[in-house]
Amino acid sequence: MTTAQPGPPGVLQGVGVGRLAVVGPVACVRPAPALPPDAPLLVDGEPAGPEQVHEVVERAFTEVAAALREQSAGATGTVRDVLAATAQMADDAALRSQVLARVDAGEPPVGAIDAVVQMFAGMFEQAGGYLAERVTDLRSVRDRVVARAMGLPDPGVPHLERPSVVVARDLAPADTAALDLTHVLAIVTELGGPTGHTAIIAGQLGLPCVVRVAGVTDLEDGTVVAVDAAAGTVLPHPDDAVRDAYERRRTAQAALAEDTSPGATSDGHAVALLANIGTAADAERVGAGAEGVGLFRTEVLFLERVQAPTVEEQADAYAAALRAAGGRKVVVRTLDAGADKPLAFATFPDEENPALGVRGYRLVRSHPELLDTQLAALVRAQAATGATPWVMAPMIATPDEARAFAQRARAAGVATVGVMVEVPAAALRAADILAEVDFVSIGTNDLAQYTMATDRLRGELADLLDVWQPAVLDLVAATARAGRATRKPVGVCGESAADPLMALVLVGLGVTSLSAAPGALPAVRHALRRHTQQRCEEIADAALGARTAPEARAAALALVDADVRATLAL
Repeated sequence: MTTAQPGPPGVLQGVGVGRLAVVGPVACVRPAPALPPDAPLLVDGEPAGPEQVHEVVERAFTEVAAALREQSAGATGTVRDVLAATAQMADDAALRSQVLARVDAGEPPVGAIDAVVQMFAGMFEQAGGYLAERVTDLRSVRDRVVARAMGLPDPGVPHLERPSVVVARDLAPADTAALDLTHVLAIVTELGGPTGHTAIIAGQLGLPCVVRVAGVTDLEDGTVVAVDAAAGTVLPHPDDAVRDAYERRRTAQAALAEDTSPGATSDGHAVALLANIGTAADAERVGAGAEGVGLFRTEVLFLERVQAPTVEEQADAYAAALRAAGGRKVVVRTLDAGADKPLAFATFPDEENPALGVRGYRLVRSHPELLDTQLAALVRAQAATGATPWVMAPMIATPDEARAFAQRARAAGVATVGVMVEVPAAALRAADILAEVDFVSIGTNDLAQYTMATDRLRGELADLLDVWQPAVLDLVAATARAGRATRKPVGVCGESAADPLMALVLVGLGVTSLSAAPGALPAVRHALRRHTQQRCEEIADAALGARTAPEARAAALALVDADVRATLAL
């Protein structure tokens, strides 16, 4: 993570996530139209008459359906299927006729569209099954038709016809996950934070990302920009010198990726280098540079749905990921919903502070069936593939919670059970927790959030979420000590593991595996290969002895091999 600093004139400064740099044209993501139900439809600046309103609304439906069909024809995989389903909804005769009937009765178009969509959404949710799953498509049609009728830009991620830099005020994780990766060079947002889920997914997909970039949405579509995730900058209209520098960086980074040997220090101390994924498709993209999967975020299966996925649906997804791993280790995190990942069918909409409320494992208190179904699906996937996943629960705060989860998972047939250490209480009592489970994995993003009392989505507080904060390092060290004492694995699957310099500190503290976005692993492997385990311990001691986050990083950097310092500058 690169914190925001003042840049040279013309440069838009933000917070970078990752180390990559690219040049390409801007493609702006438009927000859904926020209009009152009685917003008037204007034609040539004057309120439209009844016949004009009917004509405009009907044309809007037709144009939206045609545009979606065209986009679907040019897309692939999940994106194609989603666009095709949405096009069918825009073509639905009953939906269109009821909207037009209300319009002909004198109802304002926005209000008419809202009312009919809300009615259909309620019917679909009540019917359940396949119809319930189409509510998201229905609301997407609403946004698009309202925008067309009112003369506004189409909302959402635009259809990308060439490799582009996707620019948005903010971007929902579901939108990020559905991007057509063949045409996305980078993601830049005006809001968000470096440890928010959009930034994490961007890193997972191997895309450079810069968040908190004030004014970036003022750029026009097609403006060529240079995006540098390492520096956290966006430069409009880059010259040839910038392009050449980026190409040299790309070549150097590609050279590092050619080494796919197992993670280890220069004296042979093994450190497993694993990949973070969110879907089975992500597992298929994990190359030989990863020794397996250290974090499978299963909540992607649950988001944007009005009903939980069935045992069969989940089992198929888990089995696909296990097969894609080809016998390599796969660590699956059970559902981590709540906070910034609400579920329509489970989380509480009226929580005053959802990050401190019913999220992660705590959902078992109100919806135990979600966990039981997921465990059953994982065991079914294990039987179907012959592969044995490691399974861990998020948001564990006490040894009793660890014991309860372990008992539940083992009773279901899970062989290797662990928990996440994201809450300071869990880090402080890590030895007691490890007495109940087979392993732990430290989620440094949430651990920093709860240690520093700082919402990880508040990008303006990114300095408090710095991975080098001494208080956070103290808790990581305490957890690693507990792992050594109990002789059980302690991994890190937060964004700290993606930082080559921090990786040396983590290994020096006693962390046994590092899991990050696949694109981050080559630089981490290179850093480890240039230092002995003893040197890593010296680097860790130096960081722990610092008073502030910048001082901790500087102390670590001072002890690092010169070649690795050059790599960090890429």
